[in-house]
Amino acid sequence: MENVAAQLKRGISRQFSTGSMRRTLSRQFTRQNSLDPRRNNMRFSFGRQSSLDPIRRSPESLSCEPHMSVPENLDSTMQLLFMASKGDVNGVEELLKEGIDVNSIDLDGRTALHIASCEGHYDVVKVLLSRRANIDARDRWGSTAAVDAKYYGNVEVYSLLKARGAKAPKTRKTPMTVGNPKEVPEYELNPLELQVRKVDGISKGTYQVAKWNGTRVSVKIFDKDSYSDPERVNAFTNELTLLAKARHPNIVQFVGAVTQNLPMMIVVECNPKGDLSVYLQKKGRLSPSKALRFALDIARGMNYLHECKPDPIIHCELKPK
Repeated sequence: MENVAAQLKRGISRQFSTGSMRRTLSRQFTRQNSLDPRRNNMRFSFGRQSSLDPIRRSPESLSCEPHMSVPENLDSTMQLLFMASKGDVNGVEELLKEGIDVNSIDLDGRTALHIASCEGHYDVVKVLLSRRANIDARDRWGSTAAVDAKYYGNVEVYSLLKARGAKAPKTRKTPMTVGNPKEVPEYELNPLELQVRKVDGISKGTYQVAKWNGTRVSVKIFDKDSYSDPERVNAFTNELTLLAKARHPNIVQFVGAVTQNLPMMIVVECNPKGDLSVYLQKKGRLSPSKALRFALDIARGMNYLHECKPDPIIHCELKPK
């Protein structure tokens, strides 16, 4: 009995040893954290930046020394991007074997393939492609690995990507594209953070439900056929300007907009119970007390718009939807 107890004790101690637990927890963490490439909310700030990033950083902030060790507290995606930026082939392969998604992205939508292509790490690019990395993945600004490689003069990497079928996207400008990066509006959203489902029966220029970073929102997509119509572009711009200005509990909350990428979009908060017209259709005639409460909320919102300073906002089309 004593021998059996001793064997069980040794077995338990091996299972729960510090090193064993660390390796097990590490593998579980990396697998779980890489299931959803959009889950990451960090920006990779080491090495060269995206070729289409309008805000150019100073050379000092772009340095990523070859001998630099992996910084502490990096999650699985950041570790993969860091190894790719260093050109550490073995490190990249090891992380991928542990289950990290090869197409994991940072806050700006950049993948390990983007990073390795910027830095010109040919062997890392080959490994990532062998693991079925998305060769045409676009970052926040629309740049691909091939575009980045060409921009930084990495001829071998660019040739490899082209040979594997990479396509260089055409630069598309919107009617609201700004020339100076400093003029990009503060409300500008990353279109990669928006998930809009195509639904039949949605009229052009109306709001539809979407998701922004996991939150339900309402999105109005500017019809591509209207880009050449100055009146429609002005109407879109005016609506955007007014929404960005208005802040009141009885006014739909403005979230942001996409103006530097196509398609252009306006994003506002989503009303989970729908608009008033849908409510009236479902519930029928309102009780006097409820009708009065709704009317007061509408009146408060309208009064806020009319009292805005320095210029009042005139709502010309008040309707229950």
